[in-house]
Formats: sequence, structure tokens, C-alpha cells
Amino acid sequence: MKVTLKRLNDAVHFEGTSSFTTEKVPIDGTPEVGGQGLGCRPMELVLMALGSCSAIDLLHILKKQKQDVKDCSITVDGERRKEILPQVFTKIHITFTLSGTIDPGKADRAAELAVKKYCSVHDMLAVGGVEITYSVDL
Repeated sequence: MKVTLKRLNDAVHFEGTSSFTTEKVPIDGTPEVGGQGLGCRPMELVLMALGSCSAIDLLHILKKQKQDVKDCSITVDGERRKEILPQVFTKIHITFTLSGTIDPGKADRAAELAVKKYCSVHDMLAVGGVEITYSVDL
């Protein structure tokens, strides 16, 4: 796996690309370091990575369980330590909101497996001491 970042201006605006796709991801820093609001901040991308990794696994499991998922949205809320640099995440909560004909027990079990067993982003963050919780709303 390989990604490439290309600086797009004389500040801290980058464009990220991957060896797997031609899609481009705009990335920018905070205003304190010269960011201009032209892309996601790196720590936002970490939350997006956790949410999308878990969601992909969740949907795959629910499909195998023959659950009829009509819609899925994910909210990921992260808390970072403020007093010490670097300001790493200390707590993260993922909320999976699903609609369709879905057995609540199967959804809860699928979420547990998706987050705690199959999501490699979860494991990388948890090893670093981040408390990660989740909930499922049907």
C-alpha cells in the first residue's frame, strides 16, 4: 500500500492519492500552522478512517447475515488530550445509524465484530491507549 501527498500551495494544503484509486483527497492544516480550510485536517482523516473501516466490515457482515440494510450513516466523535503535545485521541465513539429490515441483535453483534475484531484502524488506535466505544441506532 502506498499513498502520495502533493503540496498544492505555498501554505499547508495537500492532495492525497492512493495506489488503489485515482480519487484525490484534499488535506489542510489548522489556521495556526497556515491552514486555509481547503481540506480535511489529518486528525479528522483518522476519525474517517476508523468510521469507514468499521462501516465497511459492518455492512459486509450484515450482508452475509442476509439483513436488508437500506441506509447507513456513521458519526465518529473523538476527544483529544489538550494539555500535552502531541494532542492524540483519548476517547472515540462511533455511532452506526442503520435503516432497513434489520434484526437488532444481529446488528449489535455485527458492530462488535466490525469494530473490535476486523477493523485494523481500531486496533492501531487501541494499542495506543485510545478508548473506543460504539453504538447502533436502528
